[in-house]
Amino acid sequence: MTANLDSYPVVPRRVRRLLELLPEFIPEYATVLDVGCGDGLIAKLLAKSRPDISVHGVDLLVRQNAQIPVTEFDGRSLPFPDSSFDVVMFVDVIHRAADPEALLREASRVSRQRVVIKGHNRNGLFAGATLRLMDRVENAHRGVGLPYHYWSRHQWRRVFPQVSLIPGKYRESLRLYPWPASLMFGRSLHFLMALTPLHVAQPAIDTPASKP
Repeated sequence: MTANLDSYPVVPRRVRRLLELLPEFIPEYATVLDVGCGDGLIAKLLAKSRPDISVHGVDLLVRQNAQIPVTEFDGRSLPFPDSSFDVVMFVDVIHRAADPEALLREASRVSRQRVVIKGHNRNGLFAGATLRLMDRVENAHRGVGLPYHYWSRHQWRRVFPQVSLIPGKYRESLRLYPWPASLMFGRSLHFLMALTPLHVAQPAIDTPASKP
């Protein structure tokens, strides 16, 4: 089921497509933490299309017009105990993080089921230049930092073991932009992925000495 966007006439195609795709990656009745949620529009509409889930946001700056509950954080450490949420979600956030690996490690710690990433692949001719252009157009006017931490597929795969995440469901053909914009800004630059925290995949085994 997708959200009814009739009351949001200015929602761009990218958001509409994400609302069609993201539910595939989120388990039933999940509590979801949206990291870098901004105004919370995507999270709010996602929860509207999936009334079985609940969503909370976290961001560097809590906006007055935030459409979901948002907690402020420092961009590195998530201010929640271990295994606080079923799902930790990133939508076009990792490349703007001051320390992407630290943030992913925190996501693994806070999640009790999976981490969902909408990210970018810096693969192909002019991929880096195209991604930086997209970032400047979409975010420079908002005054947010633009460190351009875009990774190739190989770099993503190399990072995951270091942050205790195991790759799972993956989708690359997202069709976020209409033709002909898709020829420049689509291609294979975008992906959605679900990952399992290592502590979920390999739960601790009680030993006789550790039992009460």
